[in-house]
Amino acid sequence: MEYRTQRADQELLATARSLVRPITLGRPDWDAASVAAAIRTPLGNIYTGICIHVSCGMGFCAEHAAAAEMIKAGETQIETVVAVAEDRILAPCGRCREFLTQIDPRNRQARVLLEGGRVASLGELLPE
Repeated sequence: MEYRTQRADQELLATARSLVRPITLGRPDWDAASVAAAIRTPLGNIYTGICIHVSCGMGFCAEHAAAAEMIKAGETQIETVVAVAEDRILAPCGRCREFLTQIDPRNRQARVLLEGGRVASLGELLPE
């Protein structure tokens, strides 16, 4: 079972990493796709998203985009989530942690892949 989980985690990580390809938007300091996220649901479906960074806080995180795809497909529960930049795995920011738990309370138990092969639940990370 653990091998299957590790293999599924590596697939999720590879899926997210394949989407990281920074794109400059309207100004040199605005970009998209510098961070990507992938969500796997208990049904085994994978949903992805990229970030959009623009001024005055109107952009959004990759986790939000992936969650929107998941909800559009009729699912709300997350089994595992990962966010990546070009060279590292990122923990979801506080806004994302709160957002993902509000979509479905069961998401507090969602596995979050972290740097160095660590895994924590979204609920464990939420107070941080």
